[in-house]
Amino acid sequence: MALMTWTDKYATGIASIDNQHKKLIEMLNNLQDAMLAGQGNEAIAKILDGLVQYTVTHFAHEEKLFATHGYAEAASHKAEHDKLAKQVLEFQAQIKAGKTKLSAAVMNFLRDWLNNHILGTDKKYAPFLKGKGAV
Repeated sequence: MALMTWTDKYATGIASIDNQHKKLIEMLNNLQDAMLAGQGNEAIAKILDGLVQYTVTHFAHEEKLFATHGYAEAASHKAEHDKLAKQVLEFQAQIKAGKTKLSAAVMNFLRDWLNNHILGTDKKYAPFLKGKGAV
């Protein structure tokens, strides 16, 4: 069962961003599937590594669009990105060190963060970037 499903409510209207969000949702669901299937920490760590790397790429893409088009709230948006990245990197390190395991609580945190971030902060910049011709 999917932890999160893409629907049009998540669409920003910026194809590059929407495609990346779809990929993040897919990766989050893959991580959930691995946890539910009882895959070991090594397998889960590998999936988590991919999710972390892709998230960094996605954040950089958004931030580049902000810089290119002069988005006024870029600094506060980047601060949200940085906060999540720090939390996920700490969790990733704990998994790799065998100090913790992936849990439903962590999966729900990631889902809720992504859901709230797309529907809140990302939807907020969409009209501005679309008005500047971002694709």
